[in-house]
Amino acid sequence: MRNPSAHVSQLSKRLASLLGRESASLELKWMRQSLKPSDPSFKLQHMLERRLQGEPLQYVLGTTPFGPLSLLSRPPTLIPRPETEDWTLRLANTISPKSSSHPLSVLDLCTGSGCIPLLLCHLLPPGSTLAFGVDISERAIELATDNAARCNIPTCTGADALRNVFVPVLGDLRDTDTLKELGAPFDVVTANPPYVPTQEYDQLSPSVKDYEDPRALLGDLPGYPTQNSGLSFYHIIACFLAQKGVLREGAIVALEVGDRQAGDVEKILHSSAGLKNTEIWTDPWGKQRVVLAHA
Repeated sequence: MRNPSAHVSQLSKRLASLLGRESASLELKWMRQSLKPSDPSFKLQHMLERRLQGEPLQYVLGTTPFGPLSLLSRPPTLIPRPETEDWTLRLANTISPKSSSHPLSVLDLCTGSGCIPLLLCHLLPPGSTLAFGVDISERAIELATDNAARCNIPTCTGADALRNVFVPVLGDLRDTDTLKELGAPFDVVTANPPYVPTQEYDQLSPSVKDYEDPRALLGDLPGYPTQNSGLSFYHIIACFLAQKGVLREGAIVALEVGDRQAGDVEKILHSSAGLKNTEIWTDPWGKQRVVLAHA
C-alpha cells in the first residue's frame, strides 16, 4: 500500500510546479487547516488531487472568506469574488440604517451563496435590517440558508426584533409580482447578476466553466436587446425597478457589472428604470465594477 505521506509530498510538488512554490505552500497550509481530527488520513491527498484537476480552491476547502465572514462554498454555486466583497463593504458604509421598529428592507437579486445580504446583515446595527435573497437555483438557496445558520443570522421574521434577518427565497427575478410581495418598497436593492457575454464565456478557464453554474455566469438571454453583450439581466432588473412601489424614496440600487459594461448599465437604468442619479464605483484593481443609483 502506498505511503500516504509520500503521496502527499509528490502531489504537493506537482501543485508547486503548477502554481509556483509560494502559492502551493499557502494552499497546502489552508488545506491542512481545514482538516478535522475525525477526517480520514487520505482526505488531504484527495483535496490535492481535486485541486490538481483544476477544481477551484474554495470548493476544495469548502469555505471562502467574505469580509469578516467565513462562508460555505459548494459547487456549482458561484464563488464569491474579492471584487464583490470590496463593494459590499463600501455599500455597508454608505447605508444609513433606521431603527429596529422600521428596519431597512433589502432585496438581493441572484443571491447565490447569500454573501452580499449576509455581509450587510453582519455589518449593519442589530435589528436594523430585513434582507431577502432571491435565486432561481435550489442548490444556491440551500447554500445561502446554510450560510445564514453558519453566520448566526436568522432566516425567519419575528424571531427577535433585535437581530438582523436574512430570508433566502427560491424564485425567478422575472416574476416581479412575487418579488414585490417580499418587502416592497425596498430601501436597498443589490445584485451581482450573470453578466458574462456568450463569446467571453467560451474563453473562461476550465476551473470556472467546468465547476460553476453557467446560469450564474452567462448574461445573454434570447429575446432581449443588446444581445451577446451580457446585459440581458440588467434590462430585467431595470424593468422591475421601474414599477410603482418597488423603491422607497431615497433608495439605493447597487449592481455589479463586468468589464466595460458600466456605461451601458448606467444608460439602462436611466432609460428603463427612470433612475437618473447614478455613479460608477471602481474596484481596487482599477475596473469599473458597480453602478450605483439613488431613487
